[in-house]
Amino acid sequence: MWRRVASVSHLTFAQKSIVNKDVCKFKFWEAFSTEIPRKEKGTFQRDKTPFITFVLGGPGSGKGTQCMKIVENFGFTHLSAGDILRREIASNSADGTMILDTIKEGKIVPSELTVKLIQKEMESSDNYKFLIDGFPRSEDNRIAFEQIIGAEPDIVLFFDCPEDEMMKRVLNRNQGRVDDNIDTIKKRLKVFSALNLPVVKYYLERGKLYKINAVGTVDEIYKQVYPLFAQFNFEQV
Repeated sequence: MWRRVASVSHLTFAQKSIVNKDVCKFKFWEAFSTEIPRKEKGTFQRDKTPFITFVLGGPGSGKGTQCMKIVENFGFTHLSAGDILRREIASNSADGTMILDTIKEGKIVPSELTVKLIQKEMESSDNYKFLIDGFPRSEDNRIAFEQIIGAEPDIVLFFDCPEDEMMKRVLNRNQGRVDDNIDTIKKRLKVFSALNLPVVKYYLERGKLYKINAVGTVDEIYKQVYPLFAQFNFEQV
């Protein structure tokens, strides 16, 4: 029997919703293996229910930096959808070439491919706490995740940042990324605004969304983030 990692009294979800989510998560990990769950180095801790956090926000909203602090304090595994896709590009695979062309056009990478790459990372992890950064970027992403993984996020962070501030941050970070040029950034911001708002609305209506004011210093922003994780009984690192 899978057990819940933690519970918080003021997160009032309907009993039916809780049961459905637990069933989904059981199917998720049951699909990984037909063997009896056991702990092994390099494999998921299958005696614990996964705790999944989606981290949403536009390019340059600072979500990646905040994820690093969450990892440092609470021991999560940080899965950046963007980094996963860039690694696939660097592999020079057929999928990588398609991903690169899609990103250059400012479009969303096909959901099934993104989810399967994320799934591969989760399956190979020895952790049960996941920050999935930059995903889902659309309703299609969200639906594909639920269908392929068979699980929903426990909480969803949304880093709300003005577009001009995001543009300035991305242009200043100068990381040599293929998608860090002004034309691509404008396309990405346009796509983000059009496709991400329905996802934000969906999780807001389900009581899972936490909106973070992403303007300020790293520490000022993290003061909003820290209590959301501190309320769970995670062992701090």
